[in-house]
Amino acid sequence: MTSFLLRQNGLPTPPTWVLRDRKEALAIAEHELAQGRMIISKPLFGSQGEGVRRIEKMLDLFWLTDSRGIYYLQRFVECHGNGYSDTRVFVINGRAVAAMRRKGTFWLNNVAKGASCEPVEVDAELSELAVKTAEVVKMDYAGVDIIREKNGDYTVIEVNSIPAWKGLQSVCEVNIAEWLVEDLLARYLDDKQPRLQAVAS
Repeated sequence: MTSFLLRQNGLPTPPTWVLRDRKEALAIAEHELAQGRMIISKPLFGSQGEGVRRIEKMLDLFWLTDSRGIYYLQRFVECHGNGYSDTRVFVINGRAVAAMRRKGTFWLNNVAKGASCEPVEVDAELSELAVKTAEVVKMDYAGVDIIREKNGDYTVIEVNSIPAWKGLQSVCEVNIAEWLVEDLLARYLDDKQPRLQAVAS
């Protein structure tokens, strides 16, 4: 549903397929591989990269399994530059308050899978994409994972409604817990806008 909403609203995200029929899932995977593209198989519900597989060759189709009766496939996106990296932007109530670059030791960039974190400046394009993404999927809080593709364009690969932010907090100057509490008080108690200022780091 997230990928559908993003594409429907003109936001960049990789082609994604959600299917129940194994034969259809295999046919799509085989077509992508034949075109020289890899795909990712994801569980419907999960976190920290658990259950995510990359299908690189026909033999890998042996590992193509459903998640609660659903096959969730997404075209693999190769990132700009050398190695593997993406950017996690933390959005709170329509504002991009902090971001980090995650550099993986392999193609999966989750901190729980050994990726390192470093601060990154949120430019206007990155901020706008993250904020619009959270708005489209109607999330007050979101961790928006964005990759810069080989051609230099940004694309959204994941939107997390309950994002882990321990790694992000370790490399940014913004006090994320304070931001969350401030926003909660502002919207549900004081009916005021947050008073803190976002700091790009």
